[in-house]
Amino acid sequence: MGNVINCNGKDATAVIKRDVDDVKNADLSVEELFEKLQEAESNSMLKKHLTKDIFEALKDKTTKQGCDLKSCIKSGIDNLDSGIGVYASDGDAYTVFAPLLNPIIADYHKLESLDDFKHPTQNFKFDDALPADLDPENEFIISTRVRVARNIDGYPLRGGMSEDQTVELEQKVKAILEEFEDADLKGKYYPLKGMDEKTRKQLVEDHFLFKKGDRFLASAGINNFWPNGRGIFFNDNKTFLVWINEEDQLRIISMEQGANIKSVFGRLEKAVAAINEKLEFAFNEQLGYLTACPTNIGCGERASVHIRVPLTSQNKEAFEDIATRNNLQIRGVDGEHSESKGGVYDVSNKRRLGITEWDGVKDLIKGCQELMESEKKLKAKSDENQDGNNDENKADL
Repeated sequence: MGNVINCNGKDATAVIKRDVDDVKNADLSVEELFEKLQEAESNSMLKKHLTKDIFEALKDKTTKQGCDLKSCIKSGIDNLDSGIGVYASDGDAYTVFAPLLNPIIADYHKLESLDDFKHPTQNFKFDDALPADLDPENEFIISTRVRVARNIDGYPLRGGMSEDQTVELEQKVKAILEEFEDADLKGKYYPLKGMDEKTRKQLVEDHFLFKKGDRFLASAGINNFWPNGRGIFFNDNKTFLVWINEEDQLRIISMEQGANIKSVFGRLEKAVAAINEKLEFAFNEQLGYLTACPTNIGCGERASVHIRVPLTSQNKEAFEDIATRNNLQIRGVDGEHSESKGGVYDVSNKRRLGITEWDGVKDLIKGCQELMESEKKLKAKSDENQDGNNDENKADL
């Protein structure tokens, strides 16, 4: 959680010239922040795992790029209702502040320990024993989307980046994306700074536009210099997007209407490989691809569908059992804490650390198959009951 001014938690020299959010608790030392956390009621993992001994061991440490403990913990203390409460301002923070971050990572990702743990190598190979199209009749699945979060080696993570670094990286990525010749990937880049109203409105309607981050990201320094250095690239078919300098430096996204998961996953593989040819991603053998929030480390993937299951979802316990069994997360179509619309839910893989990109997609495939099978059985039963009621009504006549 990089300081909202700069990565080392101290006031920047040219703060008037920088577009930063209002600074909360900016004048507090790391000791004062820790004291505030100790006195507060909070259910965050930061509160749970930042013991006095760990604090004393880490409070004076800094990474090679100058990020300190304050930059990791400030957002969780500014926002005591945080679930996690920590962000990393650079990749090295995962090593320097491991006594704090590793227990949080193990806790969130449900690992007994990170001792001798090693994240598997990247794997986008689709297993053709599973169906390419999960719902060829378009009965249940409305759309399919797979994204990965990636950051670039040699740069701090988003909360630790200066304005110059933010703009420099934007231009590097823009140049790479605009060179794509593959018909499945080639498209146009749209910077957020100076975007005209017509373009902005269209991107909102297409659900492509990302917004300035929330208060948690603001306290982590991730909103600094908004909207400079941010933008969106998408292909001519509107099935491939890249968000530049949102929460992570790159969110690489493949999507399409319907349920052809193999098509979506294959397009993502091509895009990731093409970008990786020109830029090296930040990677740690133990933790996988490094991200600002520890919840996204590992493969950094979110594979999801919008699926219509109105009958299955009526039985909350059975619905959640299917999700748990297949390592899935279920949300409303407008994101976390939103409601379903017409029995349509956003269903996605939950695991990221210790699995490959293919493993995450496989979890989604198997979970969707089980959800669709449940829905078919419940619909058949409902139709049977309806037929029985109709027969009774005829008999009454």
